[in-house]
Amino acid sequence: MTDTVVPTGTAEPAVREEPTRNADLAYRELLASDRRVLDLREGKVPESAADVIDISVVMPCLNEEESVGICVAKALEGIRKTGLSGEVVVSDNGSTDRSVAVAVAAGARVVHEPERGYGNAYLKGFSEARGRYIVMGDSDDTYDFTELDKLVEPLTRGYDYVLGSRFGGEIKKGAMTFSHRYIGNPMLTAILNRFFRLKSSDAHSGMRSFTQEAYERMALRCEGMEFASEIVIKAARAKLKVAEVPIVYHPRVGETKLNTFRDGWRHLRFMLLLCPQWLYIVPGAVLFAIGMLGQVIALQGHVTVGSHSMSTHFSALFALMAILGAQALMFGTFARTYAAMLGLESYGKLQRWVHEDFSLERGLATGAMLFLFGFVIDLAVLVFWLQHSMGPLDAMRPALFAMTFMVLGCQIVFGSFFISLFSMRVHAEPSRSVHTHF
Repeated sequence: MTDTVVPTGTAEPAVREEPTRNADLAYRELLASDRRVLDLREGKVPESAADVIDISVVMPCLNEEESVGICVAKALEGIRKTGLSGEVVVSDNGSTDRSVAVAVAAGARVVHEPERGYGNAYLKGFSEARGRYIVMGDSDDTYDFTELDKLVEPLTRGYDYVLGSRFGGEIKKGAMTFSHRYIGNPMLTAILNRFFRLKSSDAHSGMRSFTQEAYERMALRCEGMEFASEIVIKAARAKLKVAEVPIVYHPRVGETKLNTFRDGWRHLRFMLLLCPQWLYIVPGAVLFAIGMLGQVIALQGHVTVGSHSMSTHFSALFALMAILGAQALMFGTFARTYAAMLGLESYGKLQRWVHEDFSLERGLATGAMLFLFGFVIDLAVLVFWLQHSMGPLDAMRPALFAMTFMVLGCQIVFGSFFISLFSMRVHAEPSRSVHTHF
């Protein structure tokens, strides 16, 4: 996914100041030194400048009164360093402390998102942003916004999306727990890279930048913490031109709102839902292949592997594996088709086959043929038994083989009816904003 790593220097940690008074003073000094930093205090935007903003820095906020003023002041300084015009948008997610007052005093424009959620807060902030370039980052002072020029510069050179990599830069002592630094983040990043064929070094960094056009192409929807994974995945699927830059990660101000296991599971769950290839299709194909091959071998009679005989019990196990594998493959087909319809996945050969070549009648015919094939095998077993005066019968292996085909036939018949729903044409409802909640 990564085209280029843009080299940057290592920033020294900024001095943490008392938020309200000092942040307000910093804001006044920055405004006096560079008039191109827009006066967006209390949401008032000069009409003559409303259409010429270059940078929008968007921060989510939930009870961050100790740090939000510092972050706003740093962001204003970072905008000044770029030589471009800009604004700072704080998206408040229902703070009950003085966060809103502190942010306004520091020079931010505050917007409100009553629906709780990391993704909800960002989506509200992005929708209110006026800049051609959007820089996102948390308001807990873990990211140094005075260095945002490093994330904006690649955008001015034609990149669509820039990721600030903590692992490619520096992680200050105490900024990240051992489990997050050496287990959680590397593991989730590795899974994301494997599932979606990416080359990200820090998939869950909270500091990134992208153009307004890129934001529209990504069509972001997630409401919770999985929003961080969604951006990386959607950037790849939208075929954005991507760069990474090293950044410095600092210890946060105030108490963390992360829940290690809950948020980690939400990221993993989201990646699995968006990757039917690894959730359904690959495991399903392996199970089906082993199950069918094992049954064919078992049909030869008492096959010995080492000192163990492949008896009827193995035939039952192989039949179960084949049926489970076929079911997983069908779920994978359903999931990939539906994901493509929602715009979460590009149309590939499978989706085109479903929409262009598949028909309910063909599915029914295929299922009927498989069922009939299994029925014929069972019928042959019955005839053999009748011809031998209905005596003792040792035909469990062929009976299980026949049952497998009969069950597969039924699965395909019912699955064909279900997948035909995706081809139904209905009148579209009036357009409305839709977020995805997992």
